[in-house]
Amino acid sequence: MPEKLSRPSTRFRLLPLLAAFPLLAGCNMVVLDPAGDVAQQQGNLILVSTVLMLLIIVPVMALTIFFAWRYRAANKAATYKPDWDHSTQLELVIWAAPLLIIICLGAVTWVATHLLDPYRPLARTAPGQPVAAATQPIDVQVVALDWKWLFIYPEQGIATVNELALPAHHPVRFRISASSVMNSFYIPALAGQIYAMPGMETKLHGVFNQTGDFTGFSANYSGAGFSNMRFAVKSLDDAGFAAWVAATKAEGKTLDRNAYLALEKPSERAPVQRFAAVEPQLFDAVVNMCVEPGKMCMHDMMSIDAAGGAGIAGIHNVRSLAYDKFAARGSEPGYWGKRYVAALCSSPLMAKAETPDAAPASQAPLTGAGLPSPGKRAAPAQTALNAASPRPLS
Repeated sequence: MPEKLSRPSTRFRLLPLLAAFPLLAGCNMVVLDPAGDVAQQQGNLILVSTVLMLLIIVPVMALTIFFAWRYRAANKAATYKPDWDHSTQLELVIWAAPLLIIICLGAVTWVATHLLDPYRPLARTAPGQPVAAATQPIDVQVVALDWKWLFIYPEQGIATVNELALPAHHPVRFRISASSVMNSFYIPALAGQIYAMPGMETKLHGVFNQTGDFTGFSANYSGAGFSNMRFAVKSLDDAGFAAWVAATKAEGKTLDRNAYLALEKPSERAPVQRFAAVEPQLFDAVVNMCVEPGKMCMHDMMSIDAAGGAGIAGIHNVRSLAYDKFAARGSEPGYWGKRYVAALCSSPLMAKAETPDAAPASQAPLTGAGLPSPGKRAAPAQTALNAASPRPLS
């Protein structure tokens, strides 16, 4: 009878271990075993930091178990000192060890922060392989949309949605921005994450050291479609990258301002799209928040402000806002309902893409509301009124 009972217990002894195997299916070591040199250095930094912290954690956990066992109530042989309250040697160990570890962590972090600065151009593509002085990185302009990623290749004159292809063993420079809300651009196999923010531009440098297919995604919650805001990443050899560029150019579509405004509309699980041509300076218009035809760019507005502003003479240089990230702006009645500052001049590309309801900007000299034109002498009545006006105290 005891024999019969022992057999099933032996048979089912390994069931808990078998039940734990499905939990290992989610393990992915791409952070600690990436395909890019920058990501590898970041993974090494994680390992070094973990080991330094374990130098304190492991002894503390071991000593906790040791003291609980050594000074248990049943151990009558343990030393009993109810009046003991201080030990200089013990205090030195308790404070010196963490202090030394913090100093080491600070030194490692300080060095890594400068070496792995995302804005800093790469000095090497792999250990012992410095970047040649004549090597120019591949430029990729990244725009985080709702909820998809747009990649523009200015040198190749192409663009893609939710698909990024890069040549292996070649430095890459990303210029990153967003259309509406903040996201985080992250390719674990290539380099660390960096934020994509509207009206701003961030940079990231990286390199792939091996070919393969990887995944990138947004690491910052940005709304309903965030969980599916992923894109395919292809690391190709030189011939494969050239073939991919040629295939993209064969798609035939053009990414101009109107196409971008249509693409900017929120959508989830967006399929891969390819564009054979891209309107020049589109990314700069995205960063300066002036893709809409006739809208003044931020850099133009800042230049005017730096020069002292347009003053009251430019108070009417506005237009009705009919589109702004689908927040119903521009639909309110009244002159000051929802408006934007109009561009003082428009390029031929902007004039061609002008919407039917947008009137062209007047090229006549600006005059203030009720004020004389600059350079003209004020009327006597106005001069008398100015003389009679109270003056501020000095």
